[in-house]
Amino acid sequence: MDHYAGLDVSLEETAICVVDGTGRIVKEVRAASEPEALIAALRATGLPLERVGLEACSLTAWLHDELRQAGLPAICIETRQANATMKTMPNKTDRNNARALAQIMRTGWFRPVHVKSRPCRLWRSLLVARRTVLNEMRSIENVVRAILREGGVKLGTPARAAFAGRVRELTSDDALLMPLVEPLLAILATMGDQLARLTKQVLDITRQEEVCRRLMSVPGVGPITALAFRATIDRPDRFRRSRDVGAHLGLTPARYQSGETDISGKVSRCGDELARTALYEAAHTLLVRSRKGSALRAWGMKVAKARGMARARVAVARKLAVILHRMWSDETEFRFGKEPGPGLAAT
Repeated sequence: MDHYAGLDVSLEETAICVVDGTGRIVKEVRAASEPEALIAALRATGLPLERVGLEACSLTAWLHDELRQAGLPAICIETRQANATMKTMPNKTDRNNARALAQIMRTGWFRPVHVKSRPCRLWRSLLVARRTVLNEMRSIENVVRAILREGGVKLGTPARAAFAGRVRELTSDDALLMPLVEPLLAILATMGDQLARLTKQVLDITRQEEVCRRLMSVPGVGPITALAFRATIDRPDRFRRSRDVGAHLGLTPARYQSGETDISGKVSRCGDELARTALYEAAHTLLVRSRKGSALRAWGMKVAKARGMARARVAVARKLAVILHRMWSDETEFRFGKEPGPGLAAT
């Protein structure tokens, strides 16, 4: 008889439950959340395991890869699906969660989550680190602006490279403000150096990655967007149709239908936020800053004229997701298409 295991992974310890084909609990143990300990615990049961289920979490990719290499049929499942089953339990405990995961594995009522390759996971971590530094720099800049406003000093909108010089110029004669802002400016200088280092790593990777170089042939798509898309998709053959990528990244409208009610709302935002934001920014660049005309830009400007620029950005971002996937799958370059007419060019 086949057996199925559910693993409820936490930072230090993992609850393991093994059930048979009828759903009867055969074995329950706990082990350290380390690949060696989990492999030893599963093999110690002496049972033939058909599926071993893990809920998606920060440790899942690491554990999944190690269990697979050890010959165990590890499967990662979506957190929302796991939670839907776990909510049927009267009490939420690690033991009950492991039981629920084991039953999900037995019934087959799950959709496996693609576990990305290690390079893609590291690339995404690099992009997250860079974005975090950039966001913290913005926060510190806003604090400096607030301190200056308390002293009646209006900074204006200097470029980031000129920010510190402009602040020192305005506060050099103020013995009270200067001691407050100087430490923050020193922190910004250090963070700026580290941001440049992280950005250089992104540029080095995109130069070496053939896929990224191909994706960057699309107007508006730079190294950040190309690497974010490459790291998020991982393998283009995961998607049967290119248009499925837009839905995967949360760029299609959410829908609620029940009886006579049928509502299409805002975009679902259910996918990877990093890639979705990068595509949205690329769409903005394509529509506003791109100087070379293309059929995609002409279509986007037509949408902007009819429905507004905000919706046009989302629509173009969705189109970009489809186009980038098709270019990757077919190993083709971006086709600019027909040049826009005079009316569209002036829009």
